[in-house]
Amino acid sequence: MTPGPIGINSATYVGYAVTQSVWGAVAATVAVCLPSFILVLLISYFFVKCKDNKYIKAAMSGLLPMSVSLIAAAALMLMNKENFIDYKSILIFAGAIGVTWKWNLHPILLIILSGVAGYLLY
Repeated sequence: MTPGPIGINSATYVGYAVTQSVWGAVAATVAVCLPSFILVLLISYFFVKCKDNKYIKAAMSGLLPMSVSLIAAAALMLMNKENFIDYKSILIFAGAIGVTWKWNLHPILLIILSGVAGYLLY
């Protein structure tokens, strides 16, 4: 099964289709989400306990640039003839970087402002 929203939506649909009730959909959705939730909860608990460990710090300092590069690689894979970046998108991106640099806005507010700017420009 594909992870993420497709997996959760599929579980919800299958749970409803099999049981013909909302409770089946809820049970299937919880069954798909619960293992990941428990793992993240346990990892975060142990991370808080071990965050001052020099090996954990070294691993985290290596994971930060790796996660940024994975996000950049995903963005580059989306760039093709149908999904091109034009000057308006570059202006919105540069504006978001500039606003973050100068005023340090909350990320959700920045996303909303970028969406408004995109709506107005396009």
